[in-house]
Amino acid sequence: MNVSVVLFTADLRLHDHPPLRAALDGSRGSHASREVVPLFVRDRAVDAAGFAVPNRLAFLADCLRDLDAGLRERGGRLVVRSGDLVEEVCKVAADADADEVHMAADVSAHAHRRERRLRRALEAEGLRLHVHDTVTTAVAPGAVTPASSDHFAVFTPYYGQWARQGLRAVLDAPRFVRVPDGVGSEELPSREKVSGVSPGLAPGGETEGRGRLTAWLRGGVADYEDRHDDLAGDATSRLSPHLHFGTLSPVELVRRTREVGGPGAEAFVRQVAWRDFHRQVLAARPGASTADYRTKCDRWRSERTAREDVEAWREGRTGYPVVDAAMRQLRHEGWMHNRGRLLTASFLAKTLYVDWRVGARYFLDLLVDGDVANNQLNWQWMAGTGTDSRPNRVLNPLTQAKRYDPDGAYVRRWVSELRELPGAAVHEPWKLRGLERAAVDYPDPIVDLAEGLARFRRGRERD
Repeated sequence: MNVSVVLFTADLRLHDHPPLRAALDGSRGSHASREVVPLFVRDRAVDAAGFAVPNRLAFLADCLRDLDAGLRERGGRLVVRSGDLVEEVCKVAADADADEVHMAADVSAHAHRRERRLRRALEAEGLRLHVHDTVTTAVAPGAVTPASSDHFAVFTPYYGQWARQGLRAVLDAPRFVRVPDGVGSEELPSREKVSGVSPGLAPGGETEGRGRLTAWLRGGVADYEDRHDDLAGDATSRLSPHLHFGTLSPVELVRRTREVGGPGAEAFVRQVAWRDFHRQVLAARPGASTADYRTKCDRWRSERTAREDVEAWREGRTGYPVVDAAMRQLRHEGWMHNRGRLLTASFLAKTLYVDWRVGARYFLDLLVDGDVANNQLNWQWMAGTGTDSRPNRVLNPLTQAKRYDPDGAYVRRWVSELRELPGAAVHEPWKLRGLERAAVDYPDPIVDLAEGLARFRRGRERD
């Protein structure tokens, strides 16, 4: 009897899942398997690298429980193991007497090493490894390249080619999954057993993600082009955690969004393309997760020398209300509005002139959608060391606040000390006078914006 192992990683769904369908139906040189072992391994290398943080562990627990429930509705179950991923996959394959393994391709340096190790280990046992593209991306990282390089370093020309690519067909979820007996599993993790979770963290799982996508396409995407930067309006999809954990398929998301049509849908698809863009950059330059993609020879302030400023930034006590509101949203929800991500990153890297890696690490500690490609390369974009064609751009927090939170509703939502201040006055509380200022328990700005800009420019000067 033919048996396959399907290794789930960042693709925790049943709908539009190429590795699972290939194992069940037979394709790309594999045979149709009468039995399949759906497997997830809690990889100890991920824990050792510091990526197993409370918010993502809690969301992951939701995803695994929902995936297991979906498999049980189809006659199967999810097998969960912990340890070295390669060792655990080989053990499960031996327990099931499997002859091949299917998994999704990924782009990080860790993912590349993991795939090479797994392939060697399986081949030593006479087993085949099938790695599938367009599971976690809409367009595979190497599918579009410029004539002069192995990847695009500028988004606009990349998007031009990306948008012309034909997407593969969306695959239905299987109706039946048969799992062989005798393959042991650990207990499924539970959100309730994870400590330190942000109190406003959203629920995870494919069921939740598909429901949110359907609601978004029916009622939110039409206004996306006009409202996606509206901080108080919260008019974004909030689907990024589901894309990160793969409870939603990027291919299905793009196809369904294009069916809606209109400027809002086009603008939203463009954001999905940005996600693929960062993945093709990281696939070609894996070192960009920790090193400058394009070094500017910055003499950054270290976390040690800027300790008080960094701590104020983390706690949302910088004295700039829109920055503080975004940082407090991050701590409460494990998520932050995209405009908030841009302006808080600019504030740390360019106004405070702190090494972008300090901010990127803190975001990864809290973001439920904390993704190495998107997080690190967006931080580099804002720090001026990444793919931005205007590396010296600085986002002024006052200008940003007045443009994207004009009446101060976003600030009042997250900065409780300022809730009584009317309208746009909430953005400049230091202008209050006398008893009115004394009644507000909120810090003065930790840095003068002009002085911060001057420090950034001096730091960029070459020796």
